[in-house]
Amino acid sequence: MIKIVSFKICPFVQRVTAMLEAKEMPYEIEYIDLKNKPDWFLEISPVGQVPLLITEEGIPLFESDAIVEYIDEISEALQDGLSPETRAIHRAWSYQASKHYLVQCSTMQSVDRNVLNERISKLDKSFDRAEKQLSDGPYFAGDTVGNVDLAWLPLLHRSAILEKASGYDMLEGFPKVKAWQTALLKTGIAEKSVPEDFVERFSDFYLSERTWLGRGANENEEDADASNSKSGGCCG
Repeated sequence: MIKIVSFKICPFVQRVTAMLEAKEMPYEIEYIDLKNKPDWFLEISPVGQVPLLITEEGIPLFESDAIVEYIDEISEALQDGLSPETRAIHRAWSYQASKHYLVQCSTMQSVDRNVLNERISKLDKSFDRAEKQLSDGPYFAGDTVGNVDLAWLPLLHRSAILEKASGYDMLEGFPKVKAWQTALLKTGIAEKSVPEDFVERFSDFYLSERTWLGRGANENEEDADASNSKSGGCCG
């Protein structure tokens, strides 16, 4: 059976597990502490990062882009009959999502509203491109969940959690992306692709007192600044 080595709130891991869930492929998962990486992991991971996929033959694969391509090659495609050009376009749109995972992580850790506004502008550009590309949906390429949907799922899932917890909507002004988010979350893949305590772990890290979102995005600016001065700030 395929094995995934993971960190519980890593969006790159969720992209991989979401694909496995969508394809209904069995796998086992082992979580590690990235601050205290086990020796066995460092011995088989060239870059010391998650996700790491260990094949049934015991071969370790790294980098999420390479891992999802491998999964695609050993399994039935989610969408049939795609031309080489369409598959290339879908890979490009998937990359548009994955290269913004860390941008979203950084944005969610913003210590005050000014920092958040500065960082969210990069995400806005990405969501705006998706908004212009999306058609009638419900998914990126029509009626069937595909690779692009799964690549964007971590961004859309985390945006939904943030909105529910803090009232801050990363997708405000992007109605097609918002509808896409709703459709994807209704599939249940998001919950299946993360551990049971994901929301708790995620909230402890990104919605703590040290972040503006954690203190409540609906606070007025004076209150947020006051809370920030007491918190001692945080790293970016």
